Amino acid sequence: MPSRHRSRERALQVLFQWDLRRLPVEEALEAYYGSLMRDDDEMEVVPRSDEFMEELVRETVSRLEAIDDQIRKHSEHWRLVRMPAVDRNIIRLAVCELLLLPTPPAVVIDEALELARRFSGDESVPFVNGVLDAVKREVKP
Repeated sequence: MPSRHRSRERALQVLFQWDLRRLPVEEALEAYYGSLMRDDDEMEVVPRSDEFMEELVRETVSRLEAIDDQIRKHSEHWRLVRMPAVDRNIIRLAVCELLLLPTPPAVVIDEALELARRFSGDESVPFVNGVLDAVKREVKP
């Protein structure tokens, strides 16, 4: 069973591909499992099933309108389509987790910031943090 951190990384990869190509979510998941049979960092075999990753991806896509509404509301002067795709999808995953899962908000935000540091850039970290902190204050006061 992969760690939740690794599952979030995988969910970001799947959601990023889904966002760019607009495949049906099940096809995006199958493409992930079919083409990324090894993680580059540790050369470990990717499991055929990562339930937490799949749940995050499916829930994010199925509730995209509500999630994007939260992001629009709390990202002043930034339209979703103008956000870097990586940042947009990191925020989407974290908002989904804040809204739907019992993960403590501090953990969700910390994990999102780690994803931003790894897959985006240092300049994205304050932006991701600001949006998620504002969402958290509204949905988990």
